[in-house]
Amino acid sequence: MVHQGLIHGPLGPGTLHLCVDMQRVFGPGYPWAMPWLERVRPTIEAICARHADRTLFTRFIPAAHPGEGRGTWARYYRRWADITLEKLDPEAIRIIPALERFAPPARVLDKRVYSPWTEGQLDAMLSGSDVDTLVITGGETDVCVLASALGGIDRGFRVVLVGDALCSFFDETHDALMELYLTRFTEQLEVATAEEVLGNWR
Repeated sequence: MVHQGLIHGPLGPGTLHLCVDMQRVFGPGYPWAMPWLERVRPTIEAICARHADRTLFTRFIPAAHPGEGRGTWARYYRRWADITLEKLDPEAIRIIPALERFAPPARVLDKRVYSPWTEGQLDAMLSGSDVDTLVITGGETDVCVLASALGGIDRGFRVVLVGDALCSFFDETHDALMELYLTRFTEQLEVATAEEVLGNWR
């Protein structure tokens, strides 16, 4: 993995681990299964084990019915009718078991779009807190992780992507986004390994 490490120094007490959409619906047996989810799971688990009280899990909640949603989301849920809540096993939207066990003390934030920022709950949760740094893991590298990172950058947070704790549906777009992160956001985003994060977050 190409990365530049924690170029802005160790992680301070205002660090929050934002674990994006590590849900059962993205695991084996579902149409949205991310091939690397099980490969990155132990790495994310290690971060959660060390910093459960500073972890926030996001969950992507699909529409209730096929064709439901605002604008292009209606078309999206016609295409993905089998992933709507009326068709899915309710267990599917839960965090994968290896990580769900950390909540609580970890917190869970539900969202109905790619970004955890758009609907306002994350801003409300962080308002008045000491959080100034986001350590981001999870999936997908090129969709919800991207939206999470850009929202954090826009709000002035230090954003650290854990390169060996990210996964996607397609290797090609995962690789393309890692290149983008490393070359286009050099002042506002760092890509580090889990080992570097754990070794520099006290």
